[in-house]
Amino acid sequence: MSDRAKAFIQANTELTTAAACPEIRLYLATEVTPLWQATEAYLEGNNLPPPYWAFAWVGGQALARHLLDRPELVVGKRVLDFAAGCGIAAIAAAMGGAAAAEAAEIDPMALAAIALNATANGVAVTGTDQDVLERADCPWDVVLAGDVCYERPMAEKAFAWLRRCAAAGAEVLMADPGRAYLPRTGLMKVAAFTIECSLDLEDRTSRDVTVYKIVG
Repeated sequence: MSDRAKAFIQANTELTTAAACPEIRLYLATEVTPLWQATEAYLEGNNLPPPYWAFAWVGGQALARHLLDRPELVVGKRVLDFAAGCGIAAIAAAMGGAAAAEAAEIDPMALAAIALNATANGVAVTGTDQDVLERADCPWDVVLAGDVCYERPMAEKAFAWLRRCAAAGAEVLMADPGRAYLPRTGLMKVAAFTIECSLDLEDRTSRDVTVYKIVG
């Protein structure tokens, strides 16, 4: 993580908590527009995507809440948080006693934010920019995916890979608030949460989020 990226994140976010997981401290945007304006020159100048890492999306919050409530799901296990964003689910896994918590993100700013967030919570999370969807193996015991069904190509590719992980023996948990491209089969509901959210990110002030186990 570069010192420049770390300084940028700390200057343009606030160390706070997400609605569903007050146990976890995160560097988050408190208002969308100022951060987007602040990041425009920096991110475009460095050929980086928009700062999705600066928000605790409801899918990630639901996974994190589920793990905080049921740490036996991850204790002593190798855990991957796929498309981790701010890393909230990976941090929850580490707090729950995972033997190793890994966060996969192709955005280097997200990896910087995840490192800062892990440090803020006193846990170890390893970030990777590897495109795990291209891997043929699944070396993790638990795979987490929060809110990945917002675009058809992403949803289809990710779900196919997640099912392969489940078939290989991993416990695969996916959280979704009813996005358009959520698969209709291969899912078993294991938990549900109503999570407060901002109208800047969603079309309502709370979302009902379901945590599913993926059947391989």
